Amino acid sequence: MRLTPFRAFDWNLRSCGLHGHVTYRPDEEELAARLHTTTPAGEVWRCLRCGTFALGAPASSGPADEAPLVLRGRALRDAAILRVLAVERGVRGLLLLLLAYGIYRFDGSREALRRTFDEYLPLLKPAAMRAGVDLEETGPVRLIEHALTLQHSTLLLVSIGVLAYGLLQLTEAVGLWLMKRWGEYVAVVATAVFIPLEVYELVEGFTWLKVAALIVNLAAVVYLVWSKRLFGVRGGHAAFEAERHAESLLEVEHAAALA
Repeated sequence: MRLTPFRAFDWNLRSCGLHGHVTYRPDEEELAARLHTTTPAGEVWRCLRCGTFALGAPASSGPADEAPLVLRGRALRDAAILRVLAVERGVRGLLLLLLAYGIYRFDGSREALRRTFDEYLPLLKPAAMRAGVDLEETGPVRLIEHALTLQHSTLLLVSIGVLAYGLLQLTEAVGLWLMKRWGEYVAVVATAVFIPLEVYELVEGFTWLKVAALIVNLAAVVYLVWSKRLFGVRGGHAAFEAERHAESLLEVEHAAALA
């Protein structure tokens, strides 16, 4: 049976190739003997992440229960997915900050923009009429005309709202990138709150872009809640931590040594 590249991909080796092996000498001699051996080139210690033996002295030592908790296997894959979500949230947050600044500047330059709009729109009408387009009825022109009639207080509130949402997106990005549990909760709550609005917008005007955005946000919420056991799902935080410890190579070796 032919394996696909993704099935044969080893997240542990990839991480060790980028960041180096993680070796540790436990104080328990029997357990240390299972992680250590000697070769003609010198002593080697088993990496806690990928399981291969790395040449040289261990990076650290101490009691087995104080060994560094190293992400392995599925945990590494989940970390990569969180980083992708963090980048997406970060880009979206920066764009929203730019949009908030644009609305703020638009409000301060409204009169100049109105004069420019009134000056150039009549010049474009003949060319549009020859193309069979009623320029004044097009969406962009109607949107600009509507924006020019909005009150200062309305634009200020819109700018503040967009700014707050952009900061929320950046907060999500930081929490997800650092793989903090609070970041996962913020991401789930902030994304789920806007899903009804996305459904409403989809009903009002169907586009494939809106469908794609809705699917991505739904998938992100389901993935985070299920894989990270948020809100008590699948045993909650205690079960999540127990799963991470169970996947630690040192925990596996410890259990084998006790057996």
